[in-house]
Amino acid sequence: MVVIILPTIAFIIMSSFEKHMTRSIENELSAYSYAILAVAEVEQAELIMPELLIENQFNVSGSGLYAFISGPALQQKNELLWRSQSLLTVNLTNAQLPSNLVTLATGNKNFSSVEINSSPHFIYSYAVSFSEDDVDFPLTVHIVRDKLTFLQLISDFKQQLWFGLAILMVIILFFQLIWLMWTLKPLSILEQEVKAIEQGRAEKLTSVYPKELSTLTTQLNQLLATEQKQRQRYRNALSDLAHSLKTPLAVLQAQSDISAVNQEQITRINTTIDHQLKRAQSAGHSSWLLGIAVKPVVDKLLNTLAKIYHSENKKVELNSTGKQTFKGDEADLLELLGNLLDNAYKAAKSTILLTISQQDDALVMCIEDDGIGIQESEITQILERGVRADTYQKGHGVGLAIVRDLVESYQGTLKISHSTTLGGAKFTLTFPHKSPHSSH
Repeated sequence: MVVIILPTIAFIIMSSFEKHMTRSIENELSAYSYAILAVAEVEQAELIMPELLIENQFNVSGSGLYAFISGPALQQKNELLWRSQSLLTVNLTNAQLPSNLVTLATGNKNFSSVEINSSPHFIYSYAVSFSEDDVDFPLTVHIVRDKLTFLQLISDFKQQLWFGLAILMVIILFFQLIWLMWTLKPLSILEQEVKAIEQGRAEKLTSVYPKELSTLTTQLNQLLATEQKQRQRYRNALSDLAHSLKTPLAVLQAQSDISAVNQEQITRINTTIDHQLKRAQSAGHSSWLLGIAVKPVVDKLLNTLAKIYHSENKKVELNSTGKQTFKGDEADLLELLGNLLDNAYKAAKSTILLTISQQDDALVMCIEDDGIGIQESEITQILERGVRADTYQKGHGVGLAIVRDLVESYQGTLKISHSTTLGGAKFTLTFPHKSPHSSH
């Protein structure tokens, strides 16, 4: 509104000022015409004018203020009845006089602009008629004034007006900006606190907000607290269920008279329970994603794996800035990376490469090894639950199926390909940070 209203007001002021100045000049030239008519006399059908006029500018050649008196036919040179001394050096015959001055009727006035010697001028004309012995003697008084001074005055006024207006606009916008920043500061604080919660640096909103936002922030805190409590109760119930199932299965496995077929089925039940419990316990794409720093989790996991495989001469190269966050649960991230890094340790000959990066609002984690790799025909099969396409001596085939289910629960993608860097397998996990929420 400032950048629209203020310039509009400026245009109105400039137009009014120009009209006022033009009207003032017209009144001034009208007064000069009456002063000249006051000293004009007609005797025996001839116009008689004094040698000098009261206004000295009419007596100075090229002063910028001129006067002349014409007869009824101005286009004829011999109809120029009188001219002021200020016009002696001005070639009036080349003046581009308006055509309506030629036919100006007695008693009428005209105010317009003309070009004299390629310079703009104002011209005021007033047609009158003198009577002598019942004989009319019509003539027209013309007052001419240089327009350059007027144009310069208008130009200076416009410059000063626009300069003052620009300063006023800057001042108003500056104060508006300060006012907006002050009034919208609670929203900025709310945004920062929400980001802190998403990045795992805070658990709830703690700032004091105005009454317009207090209801919203209170509801958000209640939502966070309720979600965390429900998730914890859910996991506790699943843990209790796991223990209640594990104990009878362990008793059955300890029986010496169980056949090999039954023993195999009990083992499959144990494996299925482990897989389903891990899948159910994942946070997945919940209604509020709390962010956690990836680097500390990775460091903890690599230290654990280094102790487990301390007898094997294998090294892990980590490429990460340390600033990436995972929008989810720490246990799920441990499960994802733990399964893939464990498989990489088993498959690698000597080197494992872990790359963590942020690409286009998505968290990307790549695990590569220098092993024999995975054939394209085996990629679909290896993701099926319970199927192993490797030659490892340890581990369960459900590992990659668990990874697949966890990735899907976060609406991410899992890509298996060939590593051009190390020559073995390459697992790429991609988790969008701004995907739509879904239940799990």
